[in-house]
Amino acid sequence: MDSGARSRNVQLILNGKAAGNDALQTAVERQRAAGHSIEVRVTLEKGDARRFVAEAGEVYLLIAAGGDGTLNEVVHGLMDLPTVARHVLGVVPLGTANDFAIGCGIPRDPEEALALCMEGEGVPVDVGKANEHWFLNAASIGFGAEITASTSPELKRLLGHAAYTVMGAILATNVRHYQGKLTFPGREIIGTGPMAIVGNGCQAGGGVQVAPRARIDDGLLDVLAVREIPALALLTAARELQELSPDGEYISYWQTPWAEVHTKEAIPVNLDGEPAQFSKVRYEAVPKAIRLIVPPNCPLLSATVK
Repeated sequence: MDSGARSRNVQLILNGKAAGNDALQTAVERQRAAGHSIEVRVTLEKGDARRFVAEAGEVYLLIAAGGDGTLNEVVHGLMDLPTVARHVLGVVPLGTANDFAIGCGIPRDPEEALALCMEGEGVPVDVGKANEHWFLNAASIGFGAEITASTSPELKRLLGHAAYTVMGAILATNVRHYQGKLTFPGREIIGTGPMAIVGNGCQAGGGVQVAPRARIDDGLLDVLAVREIPALALLTAARELQELSPDGEYISYWQTPWAEVHTKEAIPVNLDGEPAQFSKVRYEAVPKAIRLIVPPNCPLLSATVK
């Protein structure tokens, strides 16, 4: 594949729920008029996007047009291929949350996002692995729909917007606690808590910054773990959520190439919006596994860190 080609042979994999998006249709027509060959394939059921990747052949660029789930399925398709055969990946965010795309600074406007795909160059980025599953953005344990804005005004002011939504999830009465063991290189932690995040990207749950130090090209995963927090320790936990230290009593944050989680029971895990369930799981970063088109000033690239 010629990465320098300006007239690009492209396959756009479109989530069927967004097939009537007029803005995207107009954007595709404009790019075709500019000389680009864009084939649009529309998913009808789970597994279609992964199959479309397998059938893509020698196209230069694959574009995932949909939400985080569509992107996750396309990534699975790419990771099914040998490294040298993996297509460059572009993203047109059309979902509800679009956590990964927004974290990367990819435009929400379909025309702008598609133009970026057609004009940009792919950069090598990491992919997260959870046993035999892949994730580009984040693996969430006990975290997601529980996020709430019911936190007190005092706590909101103390934490700021990004942190108080995380604390809202911690305080929600319907959050279940899990007992287990978390292992990193040279470290093992045993305890009980309501949630953990393993991030390749920086945000989850519709815009919550759960891994603010994450970079998608550093070969590391960012792990945010929350232990059981007594009512009298809420302010301590809130401070730890701001500091994000590996040694927090209730909330800890690590950067690591891998982590293993063992729990007494199988627990639900959300991988880029896709449900899974594990009682034993090894998370690891696969460095520079795919090439992704992102804006030149993408905040999740190490090279853009000042």
